[in-house]
Amino acid sequence: MPQARINGIDLYYESHGQGPAIVFAHGGAGSHLSWWQQVPALSGKYHCVTFDHRGFGLSHESADGPGASAFVEDLRGLLDHLGIEKAALVGQSMGGWTVLGFAARYPHRTSALVLCDTTAGMDDPEVLAEQNRIAKRASGGLVPNAVADDFPTREPALYFLYSEINQLNNPPPKLLAPLFNLRHAPGALLQHHIPTLLVWGDKDALIPASAMELMRRRVPHARTELIRGAGHSVYFEKAAEFNSILLDFLRTNAA
Repeated sequence: MPQARINGIDLYYESHGQGPAIVFAHGGAGSHLSWWQQVPALSGKYHCVTFDHRGFGLSHESADGPGASAFVEDLRGLLDHLGIEKAALVGQSMGGWTVLGFAARYPHRTSALVLCDTTAGMDDPEVLAEQNRIAKRASGGLVPNAVADDFPTREPALYFLYSEINQLNNPPPKLLAPLFNLRHAPGALLQHHIPTLLVWGDKDALIPASAMELMRRRVPHARTELIRGAGHSVYFEKAAEFNSILLDFLRTNAA
């Protein structure tokens, strides 16, 4: 299995295709497997990198490890390991914290940024207030809230797969505790004018479309896309539409 010794852990990753690099950072209900519909669609033109955040999938984390606070430096270490100087970053939900944090800290290594169904730790009072509401919404269980309410009956096979991918995770209880306390200022996105795409589902039970408007105000040059009929996991629920939007964006914005 491809693993790299990074920041004290064995980080699992996969690398597919050749071309400009694109890194996919999964959400809290996922792993590298979550992007199974994106990699085949993009790896013909791009170097697609998927990985498991520490404590998820095949990347392990000790009970007393740094958890989510190490996500950004884990990603930097992975790019260094792969010899990737610059990449387009795609992050969904929890993964949004990773990629926005990386772009804020290493703008010169970020060719483009895609934030899916995430407030990403954006350092803004209104966005932070929305994040607090998100934490309360998630109390009913992550997977049921992570897709549109009609997704289990409309796409039972896909929902079963989504649930099974989540079952492969066994993160330490304190792993995500630091996540909502992480703050990422968008100044680097504006100063370096990093091409940014915001994607949301109109049936997102965790982050409503109003949150996308808050994010757009902080990054006014960002392109925004609202996908109809999708919940919190647009990339999984409406893969063909998501892939089309992503490819169109990357065509002019990936290094």
